[in-house]
Formats: sequence, structure tokens, C-alpha cells
Amino acid sequence: MPWYNDLRPQSDDKKIDYALIFPSLNNSDRKRIIKDVLDIRADLDEKIPSKNADSSLLLASWNIKEFGHLKERIPESYFYIAEVINRFDLVAIQEIKSGLDDLFIIMRLLGSNWSYTITDITEGTDGNKERFAYIFDKRKVKPSGLSGEIVLWDKLTKDSAIKQLKRSPAITGFIAGWKSFSLLNIHLQPGKGDASKEFRKEEVRLLMEAIKEKLKRQHFWNENLIMLGDTNLYKNDDDIVDIINKTDFREAENLIGKVTNVSETEVYDRIFLNVDKTFFHLVKDENGKEKGNVYKPFEVIYTEDKRKAYHNFMLAHKDDPSTLVSDETFEKYYHQYWKRNQISDHNPIWIEIKIDSTDEFLRSKLN
Repeated sequence: MPWYNDLRPQSDDKKIDYALIFPSLNNSDRKRIIKDVLDIRADLDEKIPSKNADSSLLLASWNIKEFGHLKERIPESYFYIAEVINRFDLVAIQEIKSGLDDLFIIMRLLGSNWSYTITDITEGTDGNKERFAYIFDKRKVKPSGLSGEIVLWDKLTKDSAIKQLKRSPAITGFIAGWKSFSLLNIHLQPGKGDASKEFRKEEVRLLMEAIKEKLKRQHFWNENLIMLGDTNLYKNDDDIVDIINKTDFREAENLIGKVTNVSETEVYDRIFLNVDKTFFHLVKDENGKEKGNVYKPFEVIYTEDKRKAYHNFMLAHKDDPSTLVSDETFEKYYHQYWKRNQISDHNPIWIEIKIDSTDEFLRSKLN
């Protein structure tokens, strides 16, 4: 469970020298945070399956906005992010920036059962100084040893204007229960215009060609591939999705068509699977449909009814606070900018993978 010493009453601080991450929190802050932590925990209990020891793995993907770059995150936002991550076993993170302070705070809040792997920064203007990370519960998941990037080569790109993806996809192997698999963490070219779409389409085409060639030559550590992340695919990008599907990937069925950005306009964040069809399955619900969904933190935290508690924070963070002159301007800034800079402008997505294949294995041997 996450680390809650910072949420003890201040009187407790004087009894024992507790290690505090946010020593400046007063009792009023702590009380507000505790109430919202309880709210988000109850919401997660209702909307996310319970973690279990043996039978399944909860896998999530989350673009956390400019993580390690934004300076206005207040202490409670880290608690809420940690609570969400803690409800899964393995989380692929996009848009971690050059600074790692935010990541280190989250890891302290998550506690000693958690670990992470992280890529180097993608340098240059196009790379946007971004990293990919995987945060995982060591009690359920262990890295396989595979860790690297998908890098394009000359023969593949000779007829293309693109020589490398702007943000090199991070591929990392994991083992959980019976299952060995590789996660391919991606953050594709953004933008709705024609030029951006054509660039994104070519990124996907080249990536799929690289994957096909590596599969053909058996150059992957494991051939169970899960591609996930912020694809920046728009509703009219079906032709790009077709390129992925033709490489034997399929989109997690319960996520198809579900909007994932906080504005609820686009299906940016996705999970595609290219896995053994006999032994690698997602857990299904009582209706026979694969489990998976979008989780929306702002349904319980930083809601409209709590907005006025953050007016002073907004005034401190706004470049020109004199523009916050009415309740209407506070409301607009709160929902369109401030709270998204606290958590993210993307919602996390998740699936549940079956990791115990005892029955399938025994039946196959019996047959």
C-alpha cells in the first residue's frame, strides 16, 4: 500500500521522527487529502478488479502529463497518482521528462514492494526530452532481462523520409506467473493536420515492418508482444489502425472506440496484442467479454464542488493571476488547465491478463 506517514496529524510528527516527503503540509491540508484519498480508493474498488496473487495481472498504460517537468503539482496530486498506480500490477508510463523528481516521489509513496525501469531521454527537439518507464509490483512481476529500444535500420528506411521514430519505442520483457511477454511502449507523432497524420502513419508503417522482420528472424526474446501507450490516433485514423491489425496485432476489445483524453474527444491511448492465441488470454467478465476499461480520476478528485479549495493555488500558479477576476474565469482555468497539470490530460487505460494456464496446459497434454 502507499506510504501515508505524511497524512498523520502534525502531533504525531513530534512523537516519532517520521520520514516525511512533504513536511510543509499542515493539518488542514492533511485532512483534505485524507478525505480525497478515501474517495479515490473507494472509486478504484468499484471500477478496477481486485489484485490477486496467482491468477491474473492488471496491466495499465498512462500518459502522465510532462511528468518531472511541470512545477505546479501540489503534494496531494502525488498521493492520487500513487493510489491509481497502486491498483495495478504493472504500469507503462509515457511522457516522463528529463527531471526524475516526480518519479522518485511516486516510488517513495508506493513503498518497497515497487520498482521501475526507465529509458534514457530521447534528445533533440522532436524527442521532446521524453522517457518511457514501467512501474511494477515486485510481488507479482519481474523483469525478464530484456530492455531496449526499437531502432530502425538503413534497409528498412531507404525509401522513407523517416529514419527513426521521433520517440524510440521502449521494449521491455516481463514475467508474471506462467506468462512471459514484452511490452512495447509508444508515443507517436501528435497532431490532427494532414502532415502530422502522414508522419504518424509512416511511423507506424516502419515500426510494423521492423516488428515483422524481427518476428520472422525470431530476434525477440519472447514473441508475446503487447504494444501500448499514447498512440495519438484520432477517430479518423482507421487506416493507420489497419496497418497495425495487418501485423497480427489486435486491439484489446473492451477499449475499442473508448475516448481516453480528459476532454473526452479522442481515442489516443490504446493497447494492441500480438500473442500466442492458445496460451495467452485476457480475463473475461460474466458476459464473456474481455476485461479492460478507461479509469477517470477526475470523477472523484479535483471535481467542481471542490474547486474553491484550490483558488489560492491557482493564483500562485497562473502566469498572470490578474486574469482570474471572476468565478467563471477560475472555473475555466481549473478544468481546462490547472487540474490537468496536477494529474494529466490523459486517463489511464487497463486490461487484465490471465497468468495461470494450468488448465489449458494439462488439457493440451491430455489431448
